Amino acid sequence: MNPKSGLVAGLLFVLAVPASAEVYRNVDAYGNVTFSDEPSEGAEAVEVKPVTTITLPKPEVVQETEKLREEVQREGAAYENVSFVYPDNNQAFYSGSGDIQFEVTSTPGLQPGHKYEVTLDGQPVGQSASGTVTVSNVFRGTHKARVHIVDEDGVQVKTGPSISFTVHRPSVAN
Repeated sequence: MNPKSGLVAGLLFVLAVPASAEVYRNVDAYGNVTFSDEPSEGAEAVEVKPVTTITLPKPEVVQETEKLREEVQREGAAYENVSFVYPDNNQAFYSGSGDIQFEVTSTPGLQPGHKYEVTLDGQPVGQSASGTVTVSNVFRGTHKARVHIVDEDGVQVKTGPSISFTVHRPSVAN
């Protein structure tokens, strides 16, 4: 074997050792736990999971995202407002089946490809281009609803104020 190749192999071994360094856990007489990369009396080796790394997007991708956000804001600026016509804020009503018909409007009206989207308690429950969204089997109690205008990709371009309403439904007990 060539002396140079032995030297190279030795150097590679020495350089590889820190990459596989172990971590040791030690508990002293008072219950204090310490971790170290050097073994000590009574210490046990701990298996350490590999470190998670995250690759950040390239600046060009971030700039494209910012351009898309500005475009969505411009689309949203085309609408003065979007709001509920029915139900009114803080309205309470009876609904035996729990079906609620939301009526929404915007100024100006919807652009081609856009829809109204109603969310109930933070969850999307329906979309419509007509201004009417019916939601079935809404549980009794007080709920928050919000209306959004979404573009053809489902991106929210305008959001209206939220409303609260209370649904009264008959129960087995009454």
